[in-house]
Amino acid sequence: MSEFWLISAPGDQENLQALERMNTVTSKSNLSYNTKFSIPDFKVGTLDSLVGLSDELGKLDTFAESLIKKMAQSVVEVMEDAKGKVPENLLANGVDLPSFVTHFEWDMAKYPAKQPLVSVVDTLAKQLAQIETDLKSRTAAYNTLKTNLENLEKKSMGNLFTRTLSDIVSKEDFVLGSEYLITLLVIVPKPSYAQWQKTYESLSDMVVPRSTKLIAEDNEGGLFTVTLFRKVIEDFKTKARENKFTVREFYYDEKEIKREREEMSRLLSDKKQQYGPLLRWLKVNFSEAFIAWIHIKALRVFVESVLRYGLPVNFQAVLLQPHKKSSTKRLREVLNSVFRHLDQVAAASILDASVEIPGLQLNNQDYFPYVYFHIDLSLLD
Repeated sequence: MSEFWLISAPGDQENLQALERMNTVTSKSNLSYNTKFSIPDFKVGTLDSLVGLSDELGKLDTFAESLIKKMAQSVVEVMEDAKGKVPENLLANGVDLPSFVTHFEWDMAKYPAKQPLVSVVDTLAKQLAQIETDLKSRTAAYNTLKTNLENLEKKSMGNLFTRTLSDIVSKEDFVLGSEYLITLLVIVPKPSYAQWQKTYESLSDMVVPRSTKLIAEDNEGGLFTVTLFRKVIEDFKTKARENKFTVREFYYDEKEIKREREEMSRLLSDKKQQYGPLLRWLKVNFSEAFIAWIHIKALRVFVESVLRYGLPVNFQAVLLQPHKKSSTKRLREVLNSVFRHLDQVAAASILDASVEIPGLQLNNQDYFPYVYFHIDLSLLD
């Protein structure tokens, strides 16, 4: 499963033994894979500052998770023709996401633990905000290009009544530059081909004999040329309509056709040129955003553990990976049983500090006697 539970318990002898019991039971019952989750010692500061950070980290956690979902979706959209390769572009420090979470180590170089906690949180918040800003601008530019290209490509789709004809016709299909003659394009239903050949010359006066030619077909009919004198255009259109032949309004403009073809080539070229750099940016910055998110989870565990278990700082964080969805209820029962003695500690913290403790909602089925946070990677699948 791509789901992790990040919990903590006090680091005294009694609770370390409780953690050992948890590991024994979950291992024997094949409920989860458990590993220690190392979190450095930070400068704690005041209780008020921790309460403020708790709220800020909760919002930052939600923001970071939303951001990496958007980035993952952007990778899927950019790799529209190679979706099978999406997972290899959603990595963290070059490894798959579950492996990164399981082997997490705090990045001291990027987020120095010696700094005040508020500074570390500020660094993470600014980093993620910059990534979001860049994501919006880069994807907006690419999506505009993609939309323009799709709109042009749509013109080449559909039937002969609606699609563009610039990629079908050629200069040789038309009489051009004549003061008197003009070439029209007529859509003829397939069952009426023979009728068209027999009658087109007599639909109006001044139709050039043997001037018709089939230049394109779709499932429903064919596109025929016919040359006639300009003065009988309206009469010819009327008679054609009476015979279920449709004159397509199209006048050959070499400059316009050339412009449209060049625009298509330019958009295809621009999309190809932007594809590589955008995918590389997404790959690098998805990794950065994901790494930042797991650091935020670690900070949340630290802050909530101090608020719940008190000073001096002494707790042990553990990462659990449930083996299967069906076992999560049993796993929760095991944890609640092993750590039920923490109920009094948690309740005392509420009475003494008057602070809201994550996961602790009295008279609520979602109450946990230990610090608990959820990491769900299935949302990125």
